[in-house]
Amino acid sequence: MQWETVIGLEVHVQLATRSKIFSGASTAFGAEPNTQACAVDLGLPGVLPVLNEAAVAMAVKFGLAIHAEIPEVSVFDRKNYFYPDLPKGYQTSQMYQPIVGAGVVEITLDDGTTKPIRVHHAHLEEDAGKSLHEDFHGMTGVDLNRAGTPLLEIVSEPDMRSAKEAAAYLKAIHSIVTYLGISDGNMAEGSMRCDVNVSVRPRGQEAFGTRAEIKNVNSFRFVERAIAFEVERQIELLEEGGKVVQETRLFDPERDETRSMRTKEEANDYRYFPCPDLLPVVLDQAYIDHLRDNLPELPAEKRARFENELGLSAYDASVLSATREMADYFDEVRDVCGDAKQAANWVQGELSGALNRENLSIKDSPVSARQLGELIVRVIDDTINGKAAKQVFQALWNGQGASADDIIEAQGLKQVTDSGAIEAMIDQVIADSPAQVAQYRDAEPDKRGKMIGYFVGQVMKASRGTANPQQVNALLKEKLDALC
Repeated sequence: MQWETVIGLEVHVQLATRSKIFSGASTAFGAEPNTQACAVDLGLPGVLPVLNEAAVAMAVKFGLAIHAEIPEVSVFDRKNYFYPDLPKGYQTSQMYQPIVGAGVVEITLDDGTTKPIRVHHAHLEEDAGKSLHEDFHGMTGVDLNRAGTPLLEIVSEPDMRSAKEAAAYLKAIHSIVTYLGISDGNMAEGSMRCDVNVSVRPRGQEAFGTRAEIKNVNSFRFVERAIAFEVERQIELLEEGGKVVQETRLFDPERDETRSMRTKEEANDYRYFPCPDLLPVVLDQAYIDHLRDNLPELPAEKRARFENELGLSAYDASVLSATREMADYFDEVRDVCGDAKQAANWVQGELSGALNRENLSIKDSPVSARQLGELIVRVIDDTINGKAAKQVFQALWNGQGASADDIIEAQGLKQVTDSGAIEAMIDQVIADSPAQVAQYRDAEPDKRGKMIGYFVGQVMKASRGTANPQQVNALLKEKLDALC
């Protein structure tokens, strides 16, 4: 292609504090409009903000997780602009001295390769309220519950070159913040959203093209679709002799297109100045070291452990470490059953398939990690075979028993491993199948392997699926070959 895409993301993460960044008002999601906005959030005369220490700690944890510089001093600024859901007329943010400096996030691409994406900085700020364009007789309502909710805005360098890379970066950020426990990452509820800056340039050119900013995209899929449309729009415009205008656009998922919201000058004059109501934030090294020492095992570390210590493939390790919930579930299954590969197969196979069919997240799984681990134990010790194990899983999923052992006992699924009992069933099947035995005897030796399947099926039917398949195959071959 003669065009190269250049992408940078500004990711807004709502921090999981119980109260707002500068007030004691609740941040709980789903309350009735305007029931969680206090005088501080509204900027009423005479009120003063008080910085939420938990928000500071969460921001520093994120910086440490991406190996970023953590400045000793950071400063809050006022970003002045008018908007209906910003009652103070300014947003308290950080412009010149943010709390997190330059860092790096490593992304994993579809082919298994990795790429570092530089983070320019991350800063703390307060969220605005929310405009509700509902049935207000032609008017817009404003809900200020969200006003003052702590945000961490993570600003990347323009290092991404495709929609796939942008989605991978966003997923990596999501994974980091949820592993850290600093955000629930629920994009449907607005806990994480991003502004996407997209431009194109002739391949080989160093100077960036004119960018468009796509505001408030709130899903991985929408990020990819918005970028794909915007890249095509810009290339088509340039190839027809037009000029890309720097502007703010929105993505309409129903029409699968971006549309212009407003033009944007080269630099917005927000009249930033240090917030006179908040002192600079000073972090000593002991505080930073304490937070570093208490970081959880992060996605990259967990992925490496799954590969190097448990012997999983790079693909399995990547899938199982994608979310903290998935990784924790897998770890518990493995602890119970003692077999990492079996645990990986069942979590990615039977469990994930059932979750997808029911559109459930792993934290809502009807089958607990302990239950699944105990089921796998019964496969490993030959109490049940693979077919019966799937029946047990389905029964656990449907709530038909408290444990695998209960279901195995109640449904009579215990595997028959007594060679005498299996031989008796085989003898009966052979006696009842003279035509098939004759065909087997008359067949070329190299063709008999495919023909044995009929006899295996009959024995499994006679045992109601409880006979050990390996023993059935071995004994059948021995008895049939003796008749040839």
